[in-house]
Amino acid sequence: MKDKCPWCNSVNNSVFLELKDYFLTQEDFKITECHDCKLLFTTPCPSTSQIGNYYKSNDYLSHNEQKKGLVPLIYRKVKKINIKNKFNMIDHYRAINKNILDIGCGVGDFLLYAKNNGYNVVGIEPDSEAREIAEKKLNTKIFSPDELNNIPDESFDVITMWHVLEHVSDLKTEISHLERLLKSNGQLILALPNYKSYDAEYYRDKWAAYDVPRHLNHFSKTSIKNIFEKTNFELIDIKPLKWDSYYISMLSEKYKNNKNSFINGIITGCKSNSKAKKTGEFSSLVYIFNIK
Repeated sequence: MKDKCPWCNSVNNSVFLELKDYFLTQEDFKITECHDCKLLFTTPCPSTSQIGNYYKSNDYLSHNEQKKGLVPLIYRKVKKINIKNKFNMIDHYRAINKNILDIGCGVGDFLLYAKNNGYNVVGIEPDSEAREIAEKKLNTKIFSPDELNNIPDESFDVITMWHVLEHVSDLKTEISHLERLLKSNGQLILALPNYKSYDAEYYRDKWAAYDVPRHLNHFSKTSIKNIFEKTNFELIDIKPLKWDSYYISMLSEKYKNNKNSFINGIITGCKSNSKAKKTGEFSSLVYIFNIK
């Protein structure tokens, strides 16, 4: 029996790619393509009680600030650059009251930058350790996803999800929360890996941004447009996160057991960005929506 698409419930699908959890468990997974809405999704999908086990690693860099080595060092350096670039994207729209919600805020670095630049910040983070770190940085409470329902309607001018929607198991519920929480004319900012990029096609099953089973959903421009056309959001712009191609390529080289992962990752990252100047298919894309 075929798996249902987590967005449109279609069973009109086929296997897109077979791969492993190269990051942690080496377990086998498949990525399935829905031929109706074009979303890719990970199968089998871990249950809510199981999924947390796939994040239990000292190498999970999004929450680890002390990890040593070349790749973690580069990650932290690039993260600082990316934070500034991300902030400039949202500040371009100059929300009047500057109330921002960052879903999946991690240890709070982006929110701290926004707070230091005049924004009123709220964060949501599922990991209790990361929440604690963020609360100390920001001197404010960080909410767990379970507390999302307690936040009043139309509370925010901007909602950001930096590489978060790919982790979400219930897309329909999540998007309905986003619609409820944004003010009229507010902006939704989504950063997502793009499996149509050159580095994705080059590394195939070793492409680190597939990151199964932590990444449950895998998006392209087409699937994002198909999904959000049935919502109250209007896509107004798409921008690249050019630094992501280098970091993802380095990790992908590591999964290939390449001893020259740093150099080869830089080369592939450069190629990917160069080709994307013509195609628009960068390794990571930021989708900017207005709420209708």
